[in-house]
Amino acid sequence: MASIDLDVLVKAPGRTEALRQDRVRSPFAGRLVSLKTLDGDRVQAGQVVAEVLSKNSEAALRGAKGMLAEAISSADSIDARRAIALAQQGEVRQELTAPAAGIVLSHSAVPGDYVEEGEVLLRIAEKGAVFFEARVSQGDLALIKPEEPCKVDIPAAGKPLDATVHGVLPTASSSDLSASVRLDFDSSQLELAVGLFGTASIVVDRHENATVVPLSALLRDDISGQDQIALVHQGTAHWVSVSTGIVRSDLVEILSPPLNPGDQVITKGQVGLPEGAHVQVTH
Repeated sequence: MASIDLDVLVKAPGRTEALRQDRVRSPFAGRLVSLKTLDGDRVQAGQVVAEVLSKNSEAALRGAKGMLAEAISSADSIDARRAIALAQQGEVRQELTAPAAGIVLSHSAVPGDYVEEGEVLLRIAEKGAVFFEARVSQGDLALIKPEEPCKVDIPAAGKPLDATVHGVLPTASSSDLSASVRLDFDSSQLELAVGLFGTASIVVDRHENATVVPLSALLRDDISGQDQIALVHQGTAHWVSVSTGIVRSDLVEILSPPLNPGDQVITKGQVGLPEGAHVQVTH
């Protein structure tokens, strides 16, 4: 038997999402010459991420090369090569850069593709703009308050991450009776990709000086369905019906009746033990 502080938790699954996304667009119609990043890559502000060749420049170069292929005389070849040189000199191509540091979320074209003016080629989640969207049961929403601390367990991150409740998002699902809650990671956390799944544990209350016993001490009466524990008093076992609260790992909170932290409780071999049986305490 012990007395400890216990956090009341609301657990909810979810995934990382991007609060702010930058879009890298093609400045004109043309051909995507190169794509220098892959989805998931980290980029810095101003880093070259792609290059586009204008439609007119490509057409001029293609026409000049066609002249060379159809040249009959040496004079025709000279004119065609001069046209190719002029087309290459007048090429309009532009390197596209990342507007801010972040992580590449997706791309919509690959090198060689024709792209339209204004077409989005890349989407980048700005550094520090990734949050966790937890799907909280609607029955627990009333317990969720801004600034409540929480832990987010994302297997890909390798360790639980500290976060804080920002607020409930204006979306809800009638299919699973849940709503989205935005959790902001501490600014010191490692940089996360978007689309990582995990589980949030949100602290909604704290039971101070809660009386707890090992979970192995708790038995349920098959007839009454009442939870019971066996206490040891002056060398004899006494069964006590209890109401339980929070369960944490291998501990369970006892809400009633009041128990003393120093009381001894049987954790092994109590199945079938009769009331008043003589017992010997071993440690």
